[in-house]
Amino acid sequence: MNGHIVIGAGQAGAALVAKLRQADPDTPITLIGEEPVPPYQRPPLSKKYLMGEMELERLYLRPESFYTDQRITLRLGTRVASIDRQAKVVVLHDGERLPYDTLALTTGSTPRMLPAAIGGALRGVYPVRSLAHIDLMAGDFAPDTRCLIVGGGYIGLEAAAVAASRGLKVVLVEAMDRILQRVASAETSDYFRALHSSHGVDIREGTGLERLTGDTRVSGAVLTDGTTLDVDFVIVGIGIAPDITLAEEAGLQIENGIRVDARSCTSDPSIFAAGDCASFPHGATRIRLESVPNAIEQADVAALNMAGQQADYGAKPWFWSDQYDVKLQIAGLNTGYDRAIVRAGARAGTQSVWYFCGADLLAVDAMNDPRAYMIGKRMIEAGKSPPLDAVADPETDLKSLMA
Repeated sequence: MNGHIVIGAGQAGAALVAKLRQADPDTPITLIGEEPVPPYQRPPLSKKYLMGEMELERLYLRPESFYTDQRITLRLGTRVASIDRQAKVVVLHDGERLPYDTLALTTGSTPRMLPAAIGGALRGVYPVRSLAHIDLMAGDFAPDTRCLIVGGGYIGLEAAAVAASRGLKVVLVEAMDRILQRVASAETSDYFRALHSSHGVDIREGTGLERLTGDTRVSGAVLTDGTTLDVDFVIVGIGIAPDITLAEEAGLQIENGIRVDARSCTSDPSIFAAGDCASFPHGATRIRLESVPNAIEQADVAALNMAGQQADYGAKPWFWSDQYDVKLQIAGLNTGYDRAIVRAGARAGTQSVWYFCGADLLAVDAMNDPRAYMIGKRMIEAGKSPPLDAVADPETDLKSLMA
């Protein structure tokens, strides 16, 4: 018996080995991760951890003793060189060969970087993805330090919120017409633009980065509108890409990530995938979700199938983002919406945005409005769609729409 091997010690990998041990008490399990620390939470990295409000050990998803107690072998600080599918062997960077019966890829995603040709390789230019990235930039978070953030998606906006809260001078540039343009309605963009502006963040939309300047460390930036800025450091939040290198080199099918079926199985019946790196069937389409809930739930399904059980993954997408004292909660996927209805919340500064395609409810963005989020989520999961005029009417009791 060679056992189960999981490559990628992030949220999905940690969830998968825990569920796999429950489903299969006896078979050896090995979890391989490139980072030298046990699996940890990523969302608090750029918020509570960077702010000094969370210690390293509290980031860990489970104490290291958990893996010992569950007879899960942790191979940390270990890079996989290749997968030999014919021999069913994982080849490590030092040449060691680990045989497997089943293999799971939970390799996650990698941050998109600025090209070296425009200054992306200068010191003081940071992505926001790993513990090492955050530790590197932490020393630059001092009051009145000048920070340029490239990218107006959730990664960039969350970084801006932390920087502004720490007293930094923040300029955020977004090349598209508005922040959050790829993921949210204009109404949600308006809400967060006003929120950040009220905290002193200088948001410049429709403006890209032409190049960064400096000798070995960044000291300035030239924007596409010709503006020049003096900057002390740069945070890059221009998205992430699925980490498919091992899968692609092994000849697995790729389609916006590692292609898996409803049981998280790849084109090789002995290899599974879950989390940010995997694309899966969702209704009549195929999607890839970058979220903690998806990483956990899809990993659980992969684990059950690796243990010989039969389980299908039915995604119920939900997401969140914390910025200043605002918690954004998102239920559903707004892809294909043709109308967005804004509904004021019960308290000042709270609201929700309801996305419809025709009469069908697709998604809800709720800003400090957990009631709207929960009711919208239940409706979406139940396949119910409330009347548009009822949602728009602030006098409508949302709970009554569930009937």
